[in-house]
Amino acid sequence: MENDLLLCRRVNGRVASPMPSPFTLTFTVNGQTVSLEVDPTRRLLDILRKDLGLTGTKVSCEIGRCGACTVLLDGKPANACLIMAYQCAGKPVQTIEGVADEDLNAIQRAFLEEGAFQCGYCTPGMIMALEAVFRQKPKPTMEELKEGLTGNLCRCTGYSGIVRALDRLSRRRVESTRAIDRLGSFRRAWPDTQR
Repeated sequence: MENDLLLCRRVNGRVASPMPSPFTLTFTVNGQTVSLEVDPTRRLLDILRKDLGLTGTKVSCEIGRCGACTVLLDGKPANACLIMAYQCAGKPVQTIEGVADEDLNAIQRAFLEEGAFQCGYCTPGMIMALEAVFRQKPKPTMEELKEGLTGNLCRCTGYSGIVRALDRLSRRRVESTRAIDRLGSFRRAWPDTQR
């Protein structure tokens, strides 16, 4: 009975006819529109890794407890091991491969510079979780960054490098605020330099 409900679609708030199996999944992955014929209950994790070759999203616990498979689904962190194909229809998905173009972004750079990984298996999921935090609040505090990682586990670093990376990211927030304040003070002292 429960599986039957998973395969059904809703029309005007009511359960309607079952979804066709396979169905055409059309969604956006890292800014590119993708259409695939898949079973509606196929996991997003498998679609990303096996069908699209995006192996940065890691397979680990497969029950949504470790965060290694974290992606952004419609701008929010989600465990790709728990998301079914039909739940992605028409929505944007961002993976670790879509975070930075050619250069590292600030989160990746902080992880690298602070040695915030050992084997690196959990790193993509952590970066995606932090990416979601920065999208919600461009200048998060240390506590907000820690809260953003509550669903992500690391089995080998002891977290000290990760905490250092979070500290660097939260200090960057403070330093950018100070730079803006200094710029404002400069412009007040030298108004003719404004363009």
